[in-house]
Amino acid sequence: MDFDQILAKCGDFNRYQFMILALFGFINIIVSMHYFTQTVISFVPDHWCYHEKLVNMTYKEIADIYSKFESPSCTRLADIDGGNVTVSSEKCEKWIYNYDFGYRSMNTELNWVCDSAYKARIGQSLFFIGSVVGTLFYGLLSDKIGRVPALILSNFCGFAGDFSTIFTKSVATFTLCRFISGLAADTNFYLMYIIVLEYIRPSMRTLGLNMAVGLFYCLGLVFTPWLAVLAGHWQIYLACTSLPILLVVLYYFVVQESAQWLVTRNDIDGAIVRLKRVARFNGRHVTQAEFDEFRRHCQMTREMQGGDDKKHATLLDMFRTPRMRKNTLILFFKSMVITLCYDAVSRNVEGMGISPFIMFSLSALAVLPSSILLVLLQDRIGRKGMASGSLLVGGLFTAAAGIAIAYQQHNHNAILLACLTIAARFGVAISYESGSQYATELIPTCVRGQGVAAVHVAGFAASFLAPYILWLGTFFKAAPSIILGVLFFAGSFVCLLLPETLNRSLPTTIEEGEVFGKGERMFDFPCLHHHDDDDSDSEMEKYKRKHSLIDAKQQVESGQYNKRKQSLIDADREEQALKDAKH
Repeated sequence: MDFDQILAKCGDFNRYQFMILALFGFINIIVSMHYFTQTVISFVPDHWCYHEKLVNMTYKEIADIYSKFESPSCTRLADIDGGNVTVSSEKCEKWIYNYDFGYRSMNTELNWVCDSAYKARIGQSLFFIGSVVGTLFYGLLSDKIGRVPALILSNFCGFAGDFSTIFTKSVATFTLCRFISGLAADTNFYLMYIIVLEYIRPSMRTLGLNMAVGLFYCLGLVFTPWLAVLAGHWQIYLACTSLPILLVVLYYFVVQESAQWLVTRNDIDGAIVRLKRVARFNGRHVTQAEFDEFRRHCQMTREMQGGDDKKHATLLDMFRTPRMRKNTLILFFKSMVITLCYDAVSRNVEGMGISPFIMFSLSALAVLPSSILLVLLQDRIGRKGMASGSLLVGGLFTAAAGIAIAYQQHNHNAILLACLTIAARFGVAISYESGSQYATELIPTCVRGQGVAAVHVAGFAASFLAPYILWLGTFFKAAPSIILGVLFFAGSFVCLLLPETLNRSLPTTIEEGEVFGKGERMFDFPCLHHHDDDDSDSEMEKYKRKHSLIDAKQQVESGQYNKRKQSLIDADREEQALKDAKH
């Protein structure tokens, strides 16, 4: 009895699964606010250099006076005499701000504008550097001490970074706090994602995970800018978004550690304890004999793979065998394409003449429809088809938005740009959500934490190239959209080389990951060919039994061959009995 079978008896889509989906929804809300905190606290409204004669004027009158200058926000006036103005050679040290919805951002309070605008960008850079370090660190930590402790530590790090930012006044302390906050980025999301995925029935993963992301992440994104407006001040906003993160500490008492991860750590007793708690929470009765059968299955699998003497798998083991190496590199490339294009699309629409609060909420609305589309299509056309198709469509949307922005630099059509931006965000959101689930399912359980972390780090590293790709637009306006389109289409193609994971038992070891989906062709999609869901698994089991018999024959002299051969024969009989029962 393998893990999926014992989990089905304990309940794989019942009360416990509904509870962790709700907790995952809360994670999505706080993660959406945490990730975009830097953006919200750095909003810069229309502003002009201060002059005492401008105090009693309206913002429109001030804008008209400064409209004559190439850099109206940073030009200091010496004197204003009716329609005549004299420019001062001194730098501006004080500004008049036209606060958007009355919200006072960090940049406006600290006057980090004009020549000092770089200070906020340094903080943003350190946030992304922190995310690379934190993703690797907490990914490795999750495979060492468990998913739940790493999840709690990651979120606490995010709280510490955001809350301490409230008290910063200098560039040095600000960048340090943003680095600490960045350490939590992504691991505070995907670790809970892994936990939920491993405790949910394979056929319900798409519905449960994507609807949780679609509803709650979208809710968090739409609400985030208006929470800032409601708070009215960036420090109050940071307090409101950081304090709820502390509630994640309570997850230690209600979320069970990954039973699959415990099995890979040879802690079968610990896995059974967690499964018993799940069964009790779901009101299911599972006999001790069934748990013993699961224990025997785990022990036999462990013997096949080398017993207790085998070292725990590491990230480098994903590159040890040819098929695992190919799949891992494809996942890396896909993550780089998605993250890079998402960041480029976001940067390419700045200064489009719409309030950042309104534009932020409008673009966030694309998240929910993308999740609904995933739920409707992903379990029909499969993970591979959805990943490839979404990248293809995302490329079309991104190219259209990029070209429109490039050729309307001096005469923006705000409505057109808003529509194309939302469409591009829609395509990238589909790619990101489908890609997250696909990567998590393909990477074996024994290295899932650090493997998913490495995939996300590759994406973060690639996002640093976005400004340089956009810079090429100064030489040829269509260059950024062409480059991004090519990357999207390339990502769409290589996804076809990955195996399908729909309704299949996920690999738990490197060896199982190597033979997973072996023999599958490039254009094999569930919607076109209806194979028995157990075909891939049976091939994997045959592979394991074959190599186990070879290893067992080498142990004849030690007297272990007959015992292991009989256990394998018994396993074959049990599998045949299960198939006969199904028919």
